[in-house]
Amino acid sequence: MDKFDAMQMFVRVIEKGSFSAVAKERGIGQPAVSKQISALEDELGTELIHRTSRSIAMTEAGRDFYDSALRILDDFENATSRIGRGQSAPKGLIRMTVPPTFARLHMVSKLPAFFAAYPDMAVEMAASESPTTIIEDGFDLAIHSGDLPDSSLVARRFAQTMIILVATPQYLTRNGAPESPDELSRFRSVVFVERGSVKPWSFGSGPDAKRVIPTGVFRTSDIEQMRIGVLEHLGIAQAPAWLFAAELREGTVLRLLTPFERTVPILAVRPASRRLSTKVRVFMEHLEKTFALCSQFNPRPS
Repeated sequence: MDKFDAMQMFVRVIEKGSFSAVAKERGIGQPAVSKQISALEDELGTELIHRTSRSIAMTEAGRDFYDSALRILDDFENATSRIGRGQSAPKGLIRMTVPPTFARLHMVSKLPAFFAAYPDMAVEMAASESPTTIIEDGFDLAIHSGDLPDSSLVARRFAQTMIILVATPQYLTRNGAPESPDELSRFRSVVFVERGSVKPWSFGSGPDAKRVIPTGVFRTSDIEQMRIGVLEHLGIAQAPAWLFAAELREGTVLRLLTPFERTVPILAVRPASRRLSTKVRVFMEHLEKTFALCSQFNPRPS
């Protein structure tokens, strides 16, 4: 048994969630993967993975070994980046979770320049709104908008955005425009629902922040549907400015109550227990550099 290869294979089994996925990735049979993991368990004298007909789960020893294996693999990658032929060009796969609409509108467009600078790198994006899944599922990074309450994660701000009120000119022509947050109850809204409850709109910060419960005929838990609802003139919405970046430039939506806007960070989040690898570091630096060129991510209230 090649212990280093077995360790790499174990990490990929945990990250992919199945033996068959790793077998397909490596172009080998599933029994070969299972045999390698079993040999590793025999070598360590403990079970690393609970296997059932439908799923796998790490044992307590498996989680401990997984965390150690990640550190060893990161150290190896850092060493080869410094000393080997790729000393200025790290290589490998970065796996991250990204809110799907943010990925479609703003993340994928940043990749060509990254691959041009680092041709031996690859990026895998999974759609997720929650950054906490990166620990459970073995991702390197999560992209998250807003403050980070989970202390088991560390974050690096690479951009920021305004939380704004928007509506189409057509809606405002028919209904008028609010002059203060207190007037919003008179207007129809596109309502965002989070875990079954209406998400309140917030204006300002701290103890003086004002909260408004929006009402309207269209409610959704999907931010892309909320965007389309606004563009179909169904009402006012509160959203991050990046969601309507193109429409704001074109004038197909307008900002309302701009003195009440607030700024929130956009973060690259990673597990606190995991060392920062070279490949992740250069990708975060790329995000900072490319998003710095986008005015909607370095906003000033209008």
